[in-house]
Amino acid sequence: MASEILMIPEERKAVLIGKNGKTRKDIEEKTKTKISVDDCIEIRGESFDVLKTRDIVNAIGRGFSPKKAMRLLNKDCRLEIITLEGETENTIIRLRGRVIGRKGAARKKIEHITETYISIYGKTISIIGTWNQIEKAREIVKLLLEGKKHVQAFAALND
Repeated sequence: MASEILMIPEERKAVLIGKNGKTRKDIEEKTKTKISVDDCIEIRGESFDVLKTRDIVNAIGRGFSPKKAMRLLNKDCRLEIITLEGETENTIIRLRGRVIGRKGAARKKIEHITETYISIYGKTISIIGTWNQIEKAREIVKLLLEGKKHVQAFAALND
């Protein structure tokens, strides 16, 4: 029996639990784990199951809906978290805005082209997808964070 303790933002704990505990129960059933939500989140179960559950909980904590986070049950999918830690508050707002784009257009386009899910939450940009999908999405995000024009960032995929 393995166990893992992690933290997620307080306002995301309700999303993890779900209405009448439904989301937590659903995750527990699908991963064969037990999730305790208190100040910290504790996950207990077999090692591999605990690791998968940790990724799902982290994804929910990073702003993904439980439905999108459950994509991590697919053995080919993983979660990548890009941190903007160390940047000033104004810079973080500007960088997040570049990845989101006007009315969410840039984020939607990255998701569509790379077949990933992207969440911009707090000081992080998180991506759910397969290794190859994440690699493509990370490249576009990196170019946008470096200040490249959106057209250049999306064109880089075709190079």
